[in-house]
Amino acid sequence: MGRARVCVLGSANMDLVVFADRAPASGETVAGRRFVTIPGGKGANQAIAAARAGGEVSMVGAVGADPYGEEIRAVLARAGVDVEGVARVEATTGTAHILVEDSGDNSIVVVPGANGTVHDPVAGLDAALEGAEFLLLQLELPMDAVVAGARAAHAHGVKVVLTPAPASPLPPDLLDNVDLLVPNEHEAGILTGKDAPEAAASALLDVVPEVVVTLGARGARWLRRDGGGDHLPAPRVEVRDTTAAGDTFVGALAVALGEGRPMPAALRWAGAAAALSVQREGASTSMPTRDEIDRFDQDFSRSSGHRGRR
Repeated sequence: MGRARVCVLGSANMDLVVFADRAPASGETVAGRRFVTIPGGKGANQAIAAARAGGEVSMVGAVGADPYGEEIRAVLARAGVDVEGVARVEATTGTAHILVEDSGDNSIVVVPGANGTVHDPVAGLDAALEGAEFLLLQLELPMDAVVAGARAAHAHGVKVVLTPAPASPLPPDLLDNVDLLVPNEHEAGILTGKDAPEAAASALLDVVPEVVVTLGARGARWLRRDGGGDHLPAPRVEVRDTTAAGDTFVGALAVALGEGRPMPAALRWAGAAAALSVQREGASTSMPTRDEIDRFDQDFSRSSGHRGRR
C-alpha cells in the first residue's frame, strides 16, 4: 500500500486545558488540579492524527503572528504535516478553553481568532489539493471557506470528508460536494432531529451518499446509500480524556481509506486509534503513531473476532 495523501482545510487553536473533578454549575467556582497549553483545533488535530497514522498530509488554514501561532506551526511540522498553506495573519491565534472532568468528559469554548480570517477564495488551497485523495473539513472556519473547500476538492477529483462540528445547518452547496459525513451521535441528532443514531444516519443518507456516526464507547455506525453498512464495536479501554478522540478517528480513517482498505477494516483501524487517544491527556498529544495503531488493532481483532461486513 502506498501512503495516503490527505489535505486538511481547518482550524488551528491553542488549547488552554484545565483538569478538575467536575465542571462547575452556573455561578459556581470549583478548584482545578492542573493547567496546560496544547496545540489543537479540529483542523490541526485531524492533520496531526493523519500524519501520525502514516499519511502524507498538508494543511491549509491560518494562525496569528504570535507565539501561539509559531508553536502550532512547529508542532504540525514536527508531526510531518506540510504547513505551507497555514498562513500567518494579523490576528490572534484561535484558542479553545477546555475543561476536562475526572470522568473523561470535557466541555469546550472556542474563540476563532485567526481562523475567522479564512474566507473564499482560500489562499493556498488549490496547491495543497494537487495529488490529494481526501480533503478533511470541519466547521470551525467560516462557512464560505468550508463550502469553497468542498467545491475545490471536487474540481480536483478529491473526495470530501466532513466532520459537522460544531453542529450547525449545512447549506445544500456544501452537502452536494460531501462524499462522507462523520458526525458524532449528538451532531447527527441536531442535523436530523432524530435521537436514535440509526434513524439519524438513515435520514442523513437523503443528503449525502455515505455516513459514519460515531458512538463513543459503543463504536460507530456506518451506512451507505447503496445499501452497504455495518456497526463496528469500540474496544473497551480506561478513559482519561476524550478531547480530540473524534478528530483522531477521522484522521486515521482517511489514511486507512486512502490506502485502499475496505470501509469495515478502515473503521476498525480508526476505532483503534481513537481508543488509544482517550487513554491519554490532551488533543495533539494524545494521538497514536501508526505502529501503535497497528498493534492495538491486531490485538482487538484477535480478541473480538470482528471483521466487519462489506
